[in-house]
Amino acid sequence: MSTIHAAERVRSFGTSIFAEVSALATQHAAVNLGQGFPDFAGPEWLKVAAIEAIDADLNQYAPYLGLPRLREAIAATWQANGWRAVDPHHEVTITSGATEALFAATQALINPGDEVIIFEPFYDAYVPDVVMAGGVPRYVRMRPPHADGPQTWYVDPAELAAAFSPRTRLLFLNSPHNPTGKVFTRAELEQIAALCIEHEVLVIADEVYDQIIFEPCQHIPIATLPGMWERTLTINSTGKTFSLTGWKIGYVVAAPELSAALRAAHQWITFATATPLQAAVAVGLERAAGRGYYEQLRVEYVERREVLRQVLHDVGLPPLPVEGSYFMLADISQTPLGNDRDFCRWLTSEVGVAAIPLSAFYANDQDLPLLVRFCFAKKLETLRAAAGRLEVMNH
Repeated sequence: MSTIHAAERVRSFGTSIFAEVSALATQHAAVNLGQGFPDFAGPEWLKVAAIEAIDADLNQYAPYLGLPRLREAIAATWQANGWRAVDPHHEVTITSGATEALFAATQALINPGDEVIIFEPFYDAYVPDVVMAGGVPRYVRMRPPHADGPQTWYVDPAELAAAFSPRTRLLFLNSPHNPTGKVFTRAELEQIAALCIEHEVLVIADEVYDQIIFEPCQHIPIATLPGMWERTLTINSTGKTFSLTGWKIGYVVAAPELSAALRAAHQWITFATATPLQAAVAVGLERAAGRGYYEQLRVEYVERREVLRQVLHDVGLPPLPVEGSYFMLADISQTPLGNDRDFCRWLTSEVGVAAIPLSAFYANDQDLPLLVRFCFAKKLETLRAAAGRLEVMNH
C-alpha cells in the first residue's frame, strides 16, 4: 500500500490550526470564540419559509444556475442598493456556499502557471483554491494600524504595484475582510482597480460580510467602479447575511462572459444546491429590507462587538478596530507567550476560551504582528461567559 498516496496538489494540506483549536475547545469545554459562525438561531420567519418550501415539494434538483426566483431577488437587491442593474438570467449564479463559488471561480479562470495576488492575512480557502488550479500565489502584506500612522489595516501602494507581472491573471479581494475586520475605502479600491485595468487582471471579490458593516464605513463593490464590471466576479453568502451558514447558499454576480466561465466549472462541481433552501433565501431577500432586518442585524452586531471589545480591553488584550465582519483581533504582545499558536493553545486549554492565531492566515510566520482572532458572532451570554473565564488573566 506504500504506492498509494495523495495527489501532489493536496499533499501540502495538513490538519489546520482551526481543527486543532476546535478539538482542544471540545476537549476542555472551552467557550469557542474561534469558530467563525453564529451560535444563535437565524430568523424564525426564514426558517418557516424553508419548511413551507419543503411542504410544497420543492425537493428535487434545482436548475444548475439556481432557482430563477432567487436569482431575480439577488438582482433586485443589487438594484435596491444602488450598485447597478443586473441581469438575473445571465449574470447571477447560485452556488453551494461562497466556498464553492471561490473554488469554481478559480478553476474557471486560472491556467497552470498563472499568478494570483492574495493579500495577507487571507481567508484560508484562497491559497488551496489557487494551488489546486495550478496557479502561483503572490502575496502582498497588509500592514496593521499603528499610533503614528493609519488607524486601519492598509496596503503599501508600491508593494502592491510591484506584485503585478506579465503572468498575473487574478487578484483576490476580501472586503469586509476576514480576519482583520477592515473595509476597503473607495480610494483604496480605485488604486487596486487601476492596477488591474492596467495589467488586464481579473478580480474575485469576496464580499460575504457586505451587510455586517459599521458606521461610518460604507461597502463599495469593486465591480461598480469604472472599468471593473467586465473583470470582476462578486461572491456572496446568504449564510452570513441571515446567520444560517449551514444552508450553504452562496452566489456569484458577474458579467455574462465571466458568468459563463464560472458556470462551466460549477456544473461539474456541485451542479445544484438545495432547492427548498434556495426558495427560502429568495423569500429572505425579498422581505429583509421591508422588515428592517439589515438595520437590526447591524445593531445587534454593534452590541456584540462592543461587549467583546470591552472584555479584551479589561483583561489586557488590546483590541484592534473593527469596521466590518464579525471578527476582532487582539494584541498579545504584552503576554508572556511570544508565539500566537502557543498562546491560543494555552488560552483554550488553561483559560477555557478558544481563539485563532493570526499566523494561520499567512503563508509564512516571519515578522508577523502578535495578534489573535476572536469571533463575536455569538450570543451575549456566550461572550459574557468568555469574559468570566478571561478574568483570570488579571490575577
